[in-house]
Amino acid sequence: MTVTSLRDGYVDMPIRRLRQPGNIVFGDKLPSQVALVDGALRLSVNAFAIDDGDDITLIDTGASNAWHPTMGHLPEALREAKIAIDRVRTIAFTHTHLDHIHGLILADGRDGFPQLTRLLVPRLELGMFRAEARLERFHSRAQPFDAGQRVSAHIETIAAAGHEVGHTCFRVMSEDETLLIWGDIVHVPSLQFDRPEITWEFDADQEEARASRLQIMALAADNGCYVAGAHLDSPGVGRVFRAERGFRFEPL
Repeated sequence: MTVTSLRDGYVDMPIRRLRQPGNIVFGDKLPSQVALVDGALRLSVNAFAIDDGDDITLIDTGASNAWHPTMGHLPEALREAKIAIDRVRTIAFTHTHLDHIHGLILADGRDGFPQLTRLLVPRLELGMFRAEARLERFHSRAQPFDAGQRVSAHIETIAAAGHEVGHTCFRVMSEDETLLIWGDIVHVPSLQFDRPEITWEFDADQEEARASRLQIMALAADNGCYVAGAHLDSPGVGRVFRAERGFRFEPL
């Protein structure tokens, strides 16, 4: 199997999006390793293509032109990776925030993946997906999935709720290697591995998001898994290790 990281672009966010326990705006001085761009946190926006030799499963699709103009480069990334869009038959979402789902439709209004046969949405977020007017043509095509369900022979889902009610991690297994494609478990990698208690303003349930982050990081560290994150610095793939305080991320 081949997994390809595809960069949809990036988004700059104010520091106040970071929250301490109790939804308290992050007031600590940022550690030196947290780099800012014009005073903002720059988050990469990544999607991941899983090629089993027959078909390609795409995890998340980026934002297209639904949000900031610094995103919407998934088609360009696919071309760069020499991935034919007609081979993308399954798309599965980690959750239904707009920077993960709107790449279904290109900026010019055409379908991004004309040969799509399966569109998988977390069951608990099916209503949220169907509330997106721009994606109306896909509403009836969306198929719900539950945590613990197998997407294919090599891909299964793991509950990771908190950032959103149905937020899901995908465990990809091939021979003796495992990759966790974990969506928005981490937004600011330069801070949240070392201090996993720090949450994000847009977490639907910050306490649950914190618990899921600790659980998934421990799963990755204790089992030697690779991880791939939607907002880890591109290409967004590496390994997680336990540290004296929190965890440590080593990118590929």
